[in-house]
Amino acid sequence: MKSFLITVFLFAFQLFSAQEEIYANGVFNFEENKTQKIFTDFTRVRQQPTVNSKILDSLPSNQQVLIIKKEESLLQLGERAAHWYKISYQKNNQTVEGYIWGANLSVGYRNKNGYDFLFGLTKTLSKKNPDGDGSYQQNYASVKVLKGNQLVDEANFETGLGESLNFGTFTIESNHQLKNVDFTLKATVSGEACGIAGYDQYVLFTNKKLIALPQLMNVGDADIYHHSEEFIFPNDKGGIPNAFILKTEEMEKDENEREKTKRSSKTYLWNGSSYKLK
Repeated sequence: MKSFLITVFLFAFQLFSAQEEIYANGVFNFEENKTQKIFTDFTRVRQQPTVNSKILDSLPSNQQVLIIKKEESLLQLGERAAHWYKISYQKNNQTVEGYIWGANLSVGYRNKNGYDFLFGLTKTLSKKNPDGDGSYQQNYASVKVLKGNQLVDEANFETGLGESLNFGTFTIESNHQLKNVDFTLKATVSGEACGIAGYDQYVLFTNKKLIALPQLMNVGDADIYHHSEEFIFPNDKGGIPNAFILKTEEMEKDENEREKTKRSSKTYLWNGSSYKLK
């Protein structure tokens, strides 16, 4: 059923996109007079909010900038669409101003134990539809861990279509009692309407390495159907030592409004540095 739902969403999204004008993805909506972090490597700072404008500078990942103003101008590359932002930052003890594309900023960032963790979108690539008919534009994201401006490690993963990039969060959780895990990072993107999938990406931080777990997808339309996925960790009720459980539930109503629910689970064993399906 999961593959069927994805195919339906892809078709609906492609039809919808062909008829609508471009809007900025909500995950790239940043508040003025707030600090943000550069996500992509060597982000170009321009004199004006356009790709044809003169390049004034380039900034590395983890560079802190201040959002001065969101411009009306938009740029779309693949499925990533964002406004240009006027920013300022410190360089050689001076305040420098310029413009950057919003999709080059981190969706979220955190600091813990002397490390900086960034979550952001990296690119869009064309992929074949699950049913083999045509293709769609797949977004990719990553979580980075840095020490200053030095990249320590990076975990890459898919993160849904453009319609699923309306909201984004990035949090640090406990180690969930997994052996040798310092803590767990959780990157989430979701849409704003029924029938649009949301994605949870858990990433373990252990021995200065990032390990991405299988991605979770949740989607539903009122009480007509839903598909939900969640992890049960050792510290959760029902959890088991040195393992995590992926629980899936699918529900849909038939033509007589009767609910049909299917539940399943998978257990992944954790040895302190990697996991495998039991």
